[in-house]
Order: sequence, then structure tokens, then C-alpha cells
Amino acid sequence: MKFAHFFRLTVAIAAGGAGSTSFAAESWPSLPPTEIVTRVLLASPSVQAAAGQVRVEEANRSRLEAGQYEWNVRLGAQQRRSNPATGPDERFNEWNAAIERPLRLPGKAGLDSELGAAGVALAETGHGDALHEASRDLLKSWFVWLKESASAAQWSEQLALLEKQTKAVQRRQQLGDAARLESIQAEAALAQAEAQLAQARVRQQTAGEDLRRRYPGLPLVAPGAIAEPTPVDGNEADWINAVLEHSHELELARGNTKRAHIFAGRSSQERLPDPTVGLQVSRERAGEDKIFGAYISIPLPGGARRASSDAALAMADVAGRREAAATQKITAESAILYQSAHAAYATWQASRSAAERLTRAADMTARAYQLGEGSLNELLAARRLANEARLSAGQTQMEALELRYRLLLDAHRLWAID
Repeated sequence: MKFAHFFRLTVAIAAGGAGSTSFAAESWPSLPPTEIVTRVLLASPSVQAAAGQVRVEEANRSRLEAGQYEWNVRLGAQQRRSNPATGPDERFNEWNAAIERPLRLPGKAGLDSELGAAGVALAETGHGDALHEASRDLLKSWFVWLKESASAAQWSEQLALLEKQTKAVQRRQQLGDAARLESIQAEAALAQAEAQLAQARVRQQTAGEDLRRRYPGLPLVAPGAIAEPTPVDGNEADWINAVLEHSHELELARGNTKRAHIFAGRSSQERLPDPTVGLQVSRERAGEDKIFGAYISIPLPGGARRASSDAALAMADVAGRREAAATQKITAESAILYQSAHAAYATWQASRSAAERLTRAADMTARAYQLGEGSLNELLAARRLANEARLSAGQTQMEALELRYRLLLDAHRLWAID
């Protein structure tokens, strides 16, 4: 996909939100339509769960911004008994009331707001990562089904050839031009092909059922012909940089590092406790004394606050090292993916060439057998080798196509809906 088109596509998605599907769909050979893929992925339970996590973090941000600073009301009642040395004993009903509230010290509110925003950003990145992982899984499952479908089609073609061959041998035997052994050999080869075709169809149905169950609404219509792979453009460094630039895994690691540093700063601020201020009123000696006052309460910090701050700093260091590890891991995986996609194209070309030559050799062996030259055993061996080569060529063709699409997907040039 050209960069300009990719940029317009990304802008359209950003403008429409994560659930928008109004952008122009790109057509990718041998893949289902992009608009259907988008709808199926957005309906995935894992993606919807990630979208729900965004709402969780938005509520958590509101909680952090509000803080655990609430008004507290205290009410009390008591009875005073006075026993003077002279005079009768006296009893007085008294009561007191107070209202108080902790005060968040300057700087803490801003850090709490940053913590909440960092949590929302991480959840949004997690939503994109869930979409990307679902895209990866769908692409892999789709090609498993395509490979099994192609294998079943190839065995069906081989079965048709062997059925034709078996009928020809049986006819020659009836005319006395072929031995009974040749008829048995032809029937055995036909039976083997039937067994292979049955197994291939079972694998095809299993792969198709997996797709239907995990991605409802995805049409399982095999393309009439698998598209020929194209070589990967650009060099390894460019592709690695493109993958790193759009990697949700790396973005999550960076987001965790950022949040850990904010949390460390907030924990450091917490070493200075928040004061509690209040107003109180009391009525004593049955109303003879009325008292109004104000007070402030300040916890005395201990070792627990210092230890919490030290732990938060250590967590920030751990997060930074995990970010470095994620960068290293993604760089290595991207390099391997690029090399695999590049090598797969050359492998497919070699496999296709081998399949074409072995197919021609099998056709020539068949003509020679028809002319009475060579044996049926040689013909069956040639057919078997040609069939194996065509199966291998089909698999390497789709392997090259899948690896190229996977590289494009990781670089956000395929199904860029996250």
C-alpha cells in the first residue's frame, strides 16, 4: 500500500473512532474483504473486552482526580455528673459535633490526574493491541484454511488423473495389453489418493469450522486462484523501524514505564502526609457552656511511607528494563519475519519451477507408457513426484503470501484498524 493512501486510511480511522468502518476498504488478493474483516474483528470478545477496559480506566481516572478526600461528620453525646463538696449532686446532658476533611497537598492532585490519564492511554493502547493480535490470529487461521483447501483441491486433481489412468489400464488389461499386476498397482495408487483426499478434506473442514466458530460472519469462500506472491520491497532496517513505530507491545511497555515513573513521583509525595482540618462545636453543662473550635490533624510519617516510595522507584526501574527487553524482542522478531518473507519468495519460485518440470516429466512418461514404452510403475512414480511437487509449490506459495501479509500487518499497512 502506498504511504499516502495508508496515511489517509489512518486519519479516517482516527476521525471515526475505534469502531468506525466507514473508510474505503483496500482489496488484498486471497484475503476476505477488508470491511468484513473489520466488522468481524471489532465483534471479537477479546477486542470488546479491551474496549471495556478503556471505560474502566476512564472511571479510575475520575476516581484519582477526585481523590480519597471526603467530608467526615462526628457526633457524640455524654452525661456529666458533678459531685461538689457542698451542695447536691448535678447531672448534665452534653453533646458535641465536628465536621472534618483531609486536604490534598499541592502537587499531589496533578500527579493523580497524570496517573489517571496514563491509565486511560494504556487501556487505549491495549485496545489497539487486542485488535492487532486478533488480526494476526485471523490471518494465521485464514491461511491454515487456505492451505488445507488447496491441498484438498490438489488431491482431488490427482485423484481424477489416477481414475483416468486406472480406467486406461483396466481397458488395456481387457485387451490383453497389460498384466493383472499393473491393474492392481493402478488401483492401489487410486486407493491411496482417495485416502489422502479424505484426510485433506477433514483438515479443511476442521480449519473452516475453527474460523466459523471464532470469527462468526467471516465468509469462507476460497478464491478461484491463489494470488502469486510479490517480493518484499525495502530493506530490513526500514521494515524494522516501521514495525517498531507501530508496535502496540512496545507502546504498552513505554506506557507502563511512564506510569511507573508518575507513580514513583506520587509515592515520593506521599512521604509527606496529608493533614486533616475540621470544625467542632460542643454544648456542655446543659447549655451553660457552648464551645466552638477548629483543629488540624497531621499523621506522623513512619518507615512504611519511605518503603512504599522506594518500592515505587524500583518498580519504575523494572518497567524501564522491560521496555528495553520489549524493544530488543520486537526488533529480533521483525528481522526474522523480514528474512523469512524474503526467503519464502525465493523458495516458492524454486518450488514452482520444480513442480512444472516434474509435471512435464510425468506427462512425457504418460505418453511413453501409452506408446508401450516404460512401465506403469515408472508412470505412477512420476505422477506421485509431480503431485508432491505441486503440493509443495502450493504450500510455499501461500507461505510466501502469508509472511508478506504478516509483515505488512505488523507495519500497519494491512487491516490498519487499530
